[in-house]
Amino acid sequence: MSLLTVEDVHTYYGKSHILEGVSLAVDRGEVVALVGRNGVGKTTTLRTIIQLSPPRSGRVTFDGRDLTGLDTHAVAQAGIGWIPEDRRIFDQLTVEENLRVALPPSTTIADGLSVAYETFPDLQEHQNRNGGDLSGGQQQMLAVARGLIGDNELLLIDEPSEGLAPLIVKRVSKALARAAKESTVLLVEQNLGLALDLADRFYVLDTGQIVDSGTTAGLSADSERFRRYVLA
Repeated sequence: MSLLTVEDVHTYYGKSHILEGVSLAVDRGEVVALVGRNGVGKTTTLRTIIQLSPPRSGRVTFDGRDLTGLDTHAVAQAGIGWIPEDRRIFDQLTVEENLRVALPPSTTIADGLSVAYETFPDLQEHQNRNGGDLSGGQQQMLAVARGLIGDNELLLIDEPSEGLAPLIVKRVSKALARAAKESTVLLVEQNLGLALDLADRFYVLDTGQIVDSGTTAGLSADSERFRRYVLA
C-alpha cells in the first residue's frame, strides 16, 4: 500500500475548476516529482493534500488514513510536512527561533539545531538575525531546514529552487537529497533537471490533469517526453 494516495480529486477555487480528476501515489521511501508549466495546478495539488484547499470530490489517504476534510493542523500531526513556495518563515523571529518552532517534542533543541546548521552553515552564521533580514537564498535554506528537522514521514516541497542563484540551488539540492534519505518526498519543481536528479518517479500535470507518469531512470531534462507539457 502506498504511503500517500490521491484519488480522482477535483479541487476548485470559487467557480474555477483547478484539479480535474488528479490521481497519484507516493510509496514509502521514494521521491516523486510533480512537474509541469506554471499555472497547471501543481501547488494546488499540494494544498489539496494538506487540506488547505480541500477537494470538492475525490479522496486523499495517508498511511491508510483518509485525510479528506480534516483540518490542516491534523494533517500535519499525522506526519506530513510542507515547505511552501513562499517559504512562510517568521520575519520577526531569529533564525534559531524559527528552527525551534519547527522542532517536534521528540527532538532535542541541540540535535535539531545541529542538523540544520550542519546542512546549512550560513544559518549558523546568522542564527541571531531575524528571518525578515535574510536574503532570499538564506530564507529558502531556513525553510528547507525547518522541514528537515520536523520529523515528518512525508515532505511536500514546493519549488525549492525558484529565484535562487545556481550556487544556492546546488546547496539546496544536496539538502533535499539528505531529506530524501530520512523522509518520503513529493516534490514540485520547475527546474526539470533538478527534479529528475532527485526523483525516482515523476508525474506530469497539465491543465489540472495528470497526462504522463513514469520512472526517471534514463530520462533527461530535454527528453522529447517533456517537450509538449513542460518545456514548450
